[in-house]
Amino acid sequence: MDSIAYVNGSFVPLSEAKISVLDRGFLFADGIYEVSAVLDGKLVDNASHLARLERSVGEIKLKLPETIERITELQKELIARNKLVNGLVYLQVTRGADKGRDFPFPKADVRSSLVMFTSEKDIINAAVAKTGINVITVPDIRWERRDIKSVALLAQVLAKQAAAEAGAGEAWMLQDGYVTEGGSSTAFILTKDDVIVTRQNSSAILPGCTRKAVIALAEERQLRVEERSFTVAEALAAKEAFITSASSFVQPVIAIDGKTIGDGKPGPMATRLREIYVDFAKATAV
Repeated sequence: MDSIAYVNGSFVPLSEAKISVLDRGFLFADGIYEVSAVLDGKLVDNASHLARLERSVGEIKLKLPETIERITELQKELIARNKLVNGLVYLQVTRGADKGRDFPFPKADVRSSLVMFTSEKDIINAAVAKTGINVITVPDIRWERRDIKSVALLAQVLAKQAAAEAGAGEAWMLQDGYVTEGGSSTAFILTKDDVIVTRQNSSAILPGCTRKAVIALAEERQLRVEERSFTVAEALAAKEAFITSASSFVQPVIAIDGKTIGDGKPGPMATRLREIYVDFAKATAV
């Protein structure tokens, strides 16, 4: 059955959802997106995602066409219309469609475009959560403002395709010998001294919402967390590795470039942090 999408003020069947070919998101990747998880028909950590949306649009001087409160209402209505129980809500804001293709921002009378749709996904019961995933490494060829959640994702597409062709579940991107992040996730390791390590926030990485929550949950339990860069060699020598994202929560990593981490099985720390995050997600979803 055709699902329902939201396009600039209207709820329409996804197969009928349309935007102009002059939309700047299509022509220039001039837009921002967010993805929020849904559990039991409720949004997970959505306030954090919408706060990041506000920050990202502010960084590129893009005005939201609706208030954050109204966007939240629209997300919930979309979930209800699609009878979505478990899955994801995708939203995208672009600078809209002008009368032609011109690089500078359009005049003030051009309204920003807002599009949303949903997809089903059983994140909690994903099989790879029990088996763990392999990752490959690729050069990080992205622009220098990775803290902005831009729809310009070609570098990530190429990284994820390379992972798919290698039979891996994710690609970790490298710059100057250090891991930046995954193609659509944050990278973590657990050192031999039981320190959870992930790269510090900067313009080099996206400030992950799930990353933020997992760090806070770990620190609440007196676990040691260091926000710093790490190399692939350090990751391979670590006890464990894992990724976080809205679409996977906490996902164990068992090998990098075909080289096993630890005993090649999901480690107890990643497994426990996943359980803790799932409990948090269920308790706070709205």
